Amino acid sequence: MSDEKIIVGISQGDINGIGLEVIIKTFLDPQMLEICTPVVFGSLKTASFHRKALNIEDFSFNQIKDISEINHKRANLINVYEDEPLVELGKQTPAGGTYAFKSLEAAAYALSQKKVHVLVTAPINKENIQSPEFQFPGHTEYLDDRFGDGNSLMFLVSDTLRVAVATGHIPVTQVAQALSAEKILKKIQVLNKSLIQDFQVRKPKIAVLGLNPHAGDNGVIGNEEQNIIIPAINKAKEEGMLAYGPYPADGFFGNGTYKQFDAVLAMYHDQGLIPFKTIAFNNGVNFTAGLPVVRTSPDHGTAYDIAGKNQASEESFRKAVYTAIDIYKTRKMHGEITANPLRISLQKRER
Repeated sequence: MSDEKIIVGISQGDINGIGLEVIIKTFLDPQMLEICTPVVFGSLKTASFHRKALNIEDFSFNQIKDISEINHKRANLINVYEDEPLVELGKQTPAGGTYAFKSLEAAAYALSQKKVHVLVTAPINKENIQSPEFQFPGHTEYLDDRFGDGNSLMFLVSDTLRVAVATGHIPVTQVAQALSAEKILKKIQVLNKSLIQDFQVRKPKIAVLGLNPHAGDNGVIGNEEQNIIIPAINKAKEEGMLAYGPYPADGFFGNGTYKQFDAVLAMYHDQGLIPFKTIAFNNGVNFTAGLPVVRTSPDHGTAYDIAGKNQASEESFRKAVYTAIDIYKTRKMHGEITANPLRISLQKRER
């Protein structure tokens, strides 16, 4: 791989959603091509359909067959299928899921082969992508199965707020039984490590939310706090981590307490994502922490309601590209420092 610029692998997402729109709009900006080399895994015919629907004339992908052919001054595209699927903008169709998976599979393989440095995923529909090859609630679980050890973390990040979730895409009725002191402790450990190696936070302060309203009110509204969450926090403190809580979720975000912490661990999906998207929508990024590879995505979905109408904002997707690049560089620097702290220290003194 080139040492000049970071190669960003990109999966196109659902072909009937806004994925290709935000990808094209992101790389219409020539400044983006100065900081990275994008490679979209998809189809030139599918991408051209979207470009024409958006009436964008001053953009084209550089079609290549292999990463070795990339043009570092262009947005590149590798055809991963030759057939022409029917694009039905704004509709949930089987084809939308089929070709989203073909793109994701090819991009993930390139990442595993180190042909791209990072992966940025455009939104999928979690229902139509289901197949014998993809039986996961979402990107996070698929990538954990492919690259991880079962301890990855859905981590939403922005300039003002970072929120991770202890349980991911599961029904609310299953949240309580999915939690244990051991699992929460592991999530705190993964979160703490990510803040250090991926975000350059030397001694992270982590807030842990309660599961029940008012964080259980000392057992009056549930006992998960006393039996599960507090023991996990105490164990984390014994291990030297700065973990605090459990905090009632409503007041914690409502009164701005989150500003005092480097990250927040929520107990379930909506508990963390509703306040995050309220505070940081279109400026937030979904990052999969705890993997040996770097993957980000925008914090929005397929947005069928505006697909093909040239109304989608590319801000979150652009931010996802920036974040992936930043994390890759920070993680690489952290690895070098960890491997040889004396040499890095001497280099800084020489400067």
